[in-house]
Amino acid sequence: MSSTLHRRRRLVFPLAAASAVALTLAGCTGDIAAEDAADVDCSDFEQYGDFSEESPEVTVGGTIVEQEADNLVASWADFQTCTGITISYQGSQEFEAQIPVQAEGGNAPDIGIIPQPGLLARLASGGYLKPVPASVEENIDSGWTEDWKKYGTVDDTVYAAPLMASIKGYIWYSPAEFEEKGYEVPKSIGELNELAATIAAEGDHKPWCVGFGSGEATGWPGTDWIEDYVLRMHGTEVYDQWTTHQIPFNDPRIVEAFDAVGEVLKNPDMVNGGFGGVDSIVGTTFNDGGKPILDGECSLHHQATFYEAQWPEGTEVAEDGDVYAFLLPPMNEGDEQAVTGAGEFVAAFTEGEEIDAFRTYLSSPEWANTRTSLGGNISANKGVDPANGQSPILQQSIEILQDPNTVFRFDGSDLMPGAVGAGSFWKGIVGWVSGDSTQQTVDAVESSWPQQ
Repeated sequence: MSSTLHRRRRLVFPLAAASAVALTLAGCTGDIAAEDAADVDCSDFEQYGDFSEESPEVTVGGTIVEQEADNLVASWADFQTCTGITISYQGSQEFEAQIPVQAEGGNAPDIGIIPQPGLLARLASGGYLKPVPASVEENIDSGWTEDWKKYGTVDDTVYAAPLMASIKGYIWYSPAEFEEKGYEVPKSIGELNELAATIAAEGDHKPWCVGFGSGEATGWPGTDWIEDYVLRMHGTEVYDQWTTHQIPFNDPRIVEAFDAVGEVLKNPDMVNGGFGGVDSIVGTTFNDGGKPILDGECSLHHQATFYEAQWPEGTEVAEDGDVYAFLLPPMNEGDEQAVTGAGEFVAAFTEGEEIDAFRTYLSSPEWANTRTSLGGNISANKGVDPANGQSPILQQSIEILQDPNTVFRFDGSDLMPGAVGAGSFWKGIVGWVSGDSTQQTVDAVESSWPQQ
């Protein structure tokens, strides 16, 4: 079959057949009714073809579960109705560990939503992934920057298109507390440290609240801190050299970033508001980490855009709401604003015309706008209208991702080999915040780096 998506089919999809197409849900996605075909304008989907006679199924796996999985499934409901392709999604928080085993055993889903470029590279190098068709690469070239395309490319072959995105390094806070106490949003990390010291000196609560807990992935929130500080303290060149091992993990500049973060996370005067001391960080889940802000038990919480979904129902996220957030500032006022972020990539383990059609749709600005408008997530696709973001933070994040002056780097642990990024680095940060020295930690991670 040609790698280019076939467009020879014309859409002559009977409404009766369309009405019979149901969303196939698995795992924790919940029940979502198929939309009445009579309410769907299928003209935008003609380019993907009419598969109603064959009624093929495309299986999809990923880490996305619960409400986010419901939104994901809803985002392709019209595609199913208009093309006759049934999409069966299975979400699991163990997907990252399971998918290499499934691929090796020939049991992988047709499509995997891969959250780590390092894992993507491992699967591609093992010969398990299929290159993108020309229709997907065209969408990538028109919709994303070269950096995003690079994250889905292995040995000069494009295997995956970006899907969703997030910006990391937001600092969540209470606007009411800031107004009441006269706090100002800091313009540098030095000012942020001064603000935290002021809050600590007032004595009624700790400045920061932190949670590293995430099941088998415990530790990743701590690696986000390190990555943000490496980028802001030493710039993109050192960051890129670090994530690709052109400099060792225990380079003195990485040690410096660890120690700067340690002034917060390992300091009992700074953490852990609402939960206890430094020793409570590992046992506090990332989901709960920032919630003491609502009770006035801490003032600051470092977490990504997706943390918005963790606030209790009814929490208003706005400049004058219950909570809001500002980006971790640069080292010095006036320095360029650098941000770290993450996202998912759509890769295929099997070939098929229906698989190419679905991959092409997921790489389109139409899909990105549909998913963004459902809330809780964004895309770095240039065709996304920021107004579709369902909160001021998400709208701002879309604008940041689309700003050509933004210095963006993908989450460092996700770029590193899995044995490091999702292994020794995650585990090392847990040991570090629990008492291990910086040098002991970075040396251990460096010794775990796979030999070429």
